[in-house]
Amino acid sequence: MLTVLVTGGAGFIGSHYVKALLRADDVARVTVLDALTYAGHVENLGEAFLDSRLAFVHGSVVDATLVESLMAGHTHVVHFAAESHVDRSLAGGGLFVETNVLGTQVLTAAASRHGVERFVHVSTDEVYGPLPEGVATEDHPLRPTVPYAASKAAGDLIALSAYRTYGLPVSVTRSSNNFGPAQYPEKIIPLFVTRLLRGEPVTLHGRGQHVRNWLHVTDNCRGIEAVMRDGSPGEVYNLGGGTDLTSRELTGYLLDLCGATWDAVIYVPDRPANDIRYAIDWTKARDQLGYRPQRRLDDALAETAEWYRRNPDRWAPLATAGPRTVLPTGRPMLAPLEMPRGH
Repeated sequence: MLTVLVTGGAGFIGSHYVKALLRADDVARVTVLDALTYAGHVENLGEAFLDSRLAFVHGSVVDATLVESLMAGHTHVVHFAAESHVDRSLAGGGLFVETNVLGTQVLTAAASRHGVERFVHVSTDEVYGPLPEGVATEDHPLRPTVPYAASKAAGDLIALSAYRTYGLPVSVTRSSNNFGPAQYPEKIIPLFVTRLLRGEPVTLHGRGQHVRNWLHVTDNCRGIEAVMRDGSPGEVYNLGGGTDLTSRELTGYLLDLCGATWDAVIYVPDRPANDIRYAIDWTKARDQLGYRPQRRLDDALAETAEWYRRNPDRWAPLATAGPRTVLPTGRPMLAPLEMPRGH
């Protein structure tokens, strides 16, 4: 039976992963470690708190004492915890280095000492840097351009070094852009949807020419699950296969879903080092692990927009500025203090 420590499990991708993990019969216990920063909310875990196998611990991955105490009771670690917003990294990269690099070092060191059976480090396609053409395979050089991507690349190397130096069975996943319900409204899809639903304008960098591959969060979680169970130690797995869109094309989809027109779009100067295109080859995960995305873009985008329409209490400014459920650092929560909103 698996006992799994999930860092960042109250965040967007992590909470979806925890819910999927709890549907498995061979999972005896799941512990979520999350610092509950601005983008992490216990509400994201929702109905997962009804499962007695779930424990929540409020704390940081850079807290070596706390990490050491938690690691002893777990066979597997899936590491989502990260600072992840590019614009915030441009304003100040120190926190990104602390969480994404030092946090990964603290976790892998503790996992090595306690002999965990599997460690999955969750990363991003942005570590490969811009590709005007072609695709990046897992052995493509790492050429990050912004502080966020650079900190993630450094975290990848820290994780892989733990395999080569200490024999920690680490695998790394690098996915394309994720989207889906309950994503914090700073990334483009939830940001645009919530602004359009309020009748506010949205802004496009440059002429909206930047290309990203859009992967539904549940497809990424399926890939991470496959790597956690069957991935090879010391290996990297790209998780792509979504839909390539320019930011202008994506905006067109979101305008239609929210009943808005192009009059709502304002073009603004491009931000520094805004990579023109990311693209990854996910053949390895497909051929070795049977990974294949299942969600269609049209249906998944519509479902996502509808979630924000139906759950304004989860993203509207007054709601997000209000009180939140926060526990003292290091204290486990075995049941919800109150039923999460929106369920």
